[in-house]
Amino acid sequence: MKASVGDRIVIKGHRVGEPDRDCEVLEVRGKDGGPPYLVRWGDDGRVALFFPGSDASVQHFDHASA
Repeated sequence: MKASVGDRIVIKGHRVGEPDRDCEVLEVRGKDGGPPYLVRWGDDGRVALFFPGSDASVQHFDHASA
């Protein structure tokens, strides 16, 4: 998984009816866009270091136009 600052990472719910969670990448600490990432969670605003698992996907944004 590779991400850039400003991308969103979405984690799918693990059980039926469980909501997806998302976070914004604030800082990339791994090599070449890899984890770990410093993120801000969308549901509670908590900032934390995050190592995504296989249930996570990245929503890339065009950072040049932002």
